[in-house]
Amino acid sequence: MKLKVIETSDGSKTLKIPAWNEHYHSTHGAIAEAKHVYIKNGLDFVQSEDLSIFEMGFGTGLNAFLTYLNGLQNKRIINYYALENEPLPIELVSQLDYVKSLNAVAEESIFYKFHTCSWNVVNDISSCFRLFKIHDAFEDYIFKTSFDLVYYDAFGFRVQPELWQKEVFEKLVKQINNGGVLVTYCAKGKVKRILKSFGMHVESLAGPPGKREMIRAIRL
Repeated sequence: MKLKVIETSDGSKTLKIPAWNEHYHSTHGAIAEAKHVYIKNGLDFVQSEDLSIFEMGFGTGLNAFLTYLNGLQNKRIINYYALENEPLPIELVSQLDYVKSLNAVAEESIFYKFHTCSWNVVNDISSCFRLFKIHDAFEDYIFKTSFDLVYYDAFGFRVQPELWQKEVFEKLVKQINNGGVLVTYCAKGKVKRILKSFGMHVESLAGPPGKREMIRAIRL
């Protein structure tokens, strides 16, 4: 599938899928969205110094890299799992200039390591960050661990409705530890109702730039 690099409103870049008219990140600010949804309202909300994270969709690696930088700053130990059925080539990801946009040139080798390390094995990225990239379809993958935090960052319902169905969240919620958190940019009433049906405490929070709301759900 053909992809195009575009600049978003905060100056950071993302990828557009012309055939779907869909983007990997918000056109109102790729980095702004990732920081607001997954770091501010997800990672910063979970207080544990040693935690396990699952991301639905590794994509450009932006969420993972922001999580790494946050963990480095706050001295947290992170085990990061990310499922991606269509990995991006490093040649394309490098055009997004996230290391430069985040003023993280000192960690450039780490960003590239995220994209070049092996799939389906545990990679020791640093002494405090372990990465397990899962190359598989969600419906086929069998979980073997549980999580303190979930970044639900699948493409939108319009282009991937199959990833926003009740059976998907049922499978995933079972893997969230008690007190664990799920965050997503999505604010659809259907998703809120599904999460509530599994006993999650659902919060509607202010969304990132260009979006009124987002969801944070806590497993009680």
